[in-house]
Amino acid sequence: MKKIVFLILAALLTLPLSAQNKATNKSNALTTKAGEEKAYAKVYDEKLDAMAQIDQAVKLASSTGRKVICQVGGNWCPWCLRFANFITEDKEIAELIEKHFVYIHVNTSKDNKNKEALIRLGNPGRFGYPVFVILNHDGSVLHIQNSAYLEEGKGYDRKKVLDFFKNWTDEAIKDIR
Repeated sequence: MKKIVFLILAALLTLPLSAQNKATNKSNALTTKAGEEKAYAKVYDEKLDAMAQIDQAVKLASSTGRKVICQVGGNWCPWCLRFANFITEDKEIAELIEKHFVYIHVNTSKDNKNKEALIRLGNPGRFGYPVFVILNHDGSVLHIQNSAYLEEGKGYDRKKVLDFFKNWTDEAIKDIR
């Protein structure tokens, strides 16, 4: 009898985990707090030359007095798409980014690893994806940010994300050049 009860409990406990895994494995469909699925826009252009993309961003940042933030990841990464959506939907965060940064999405995938670009960015993938690399006006790496520190539950923490961006403005770091 104990074995039967144990097997029933084990089966009941694995059902929610199985359903949760199915939801988290979808590349661009994520479950919201209310339980419905939400499709996020694919923000990574897999055909871009990442080195040229970074060079263009640095040139623009230099001419406008901003820094570059490279969000490294891919359309295959639900957390990458979730973050891109998060920062565009929050008006304060979007305005902060627009004012202080040139923001680009650097693609990495099985088919397009952009090896040279990843080396240039300090091998950020070691922290998982998405990962954020802040470049100075001259293109040098100032900081690599593990996105796990910005998460809260199944999403991102607004205060942590705001603090991250605010802490890398010129005013906060006294414009290291």
